[in-house]
This record gives sequence, C-alpha cells and structure tokens, in this order.
Amino acid sequence: MVSSPLRRATETAEPLARACGAGIEVLDDLMEYDANVDHYIPAEELRATRDERWTAMVEGRWEDFGGENPAVFRARLVPCFDGIVAAHPGGRVAVVCHGGVINVFLAVVLGLDRNLWFEPDYTSINRVAAARTGERSLLTLNETAHLTARKEVPR
Repeated sequence: MVSSPLRRATETAEPLARACGAGIEVLDDLMEYDANVDHYIPAEELRATRDERWTAMVEGRWEDFGGENPAVFRARLVPCFDGIVAAHPGGRVAVVCHGGVINVFLAVVLGLDRNLWFEPDYTSINRVAAARTGERSLLTLNETAHLTARKEVPR
C-alpha cells in the first residue's frame, strides 16, 4: 500500500491497509499539485461558484493560485509511479492519492497532453496494468461500484 502524505489520503489508506495486513508506504511525490496552498476548496465548489481558481485550474495555470507548475508536477509524478512499479514486480499495489495526481498519471498512461481531463469521484478506483519495461494500460476508470453498493457515494 502506498499513499500520499496528505491526511485525507493516509486516512483513506488506513482501513484498507488494516484489512490487508499491509503497511503504508508514504511517498511525498504523491502530494497534490496544490498541497502547499494555504486553503482548500473542493473542485466541485469552485466550479459551481464559477470561482476564478476553477478556470485557472482547468487551464493549467496552477501557479496563479499557489499551486505547482504543471510541468514540474508531471515530472515529479512519472518517476514516482515508475518507482512504485519497479518496487513491486508482479504484484498489486493500491496507491491512495488525489484527483490531480490521478488525472496527470492517467493522462501520461493514455498519451494525453492535457493534465486535468476528467473529474474522478471521491474514493473512486482506477486500475492500471504496468510493466517494469514501461508499458502502461488503463484497465478501469473512475470505478465507484464499491460505494454505490453500500449507498455511500459522497458528493
């Protein structure tokens, strides 16, 4: 089990790690692009209120609101995920992180230039098959059946 160091990620990882009898490896490089901003407003609230930060976020102007430069963020994430794959040959790894991390990593997997291209649901599951030789395939995107089956879809 691997997690971002941010509290909402580690708290999400803890029950799964306990259930699997696994530890949690915390990787700083999995932090969200806006982790050092002095405020947090959920993306759906920014969109609903037509906040200028929403436009800046979608347009990739993350530095306008204190976020990390998108190119720097991508350059940090790709080696992090490559390292996770290399460290777990033939294994399965749950990575608990954030919407921007998911967007950018899956954009790399799919060969997309755009960083924020979909809105992942909270606690959704995205599965990627990854080889140490560099091949990556998106298996599932934004799975939420584990939430709807228990009627716990957060919004």
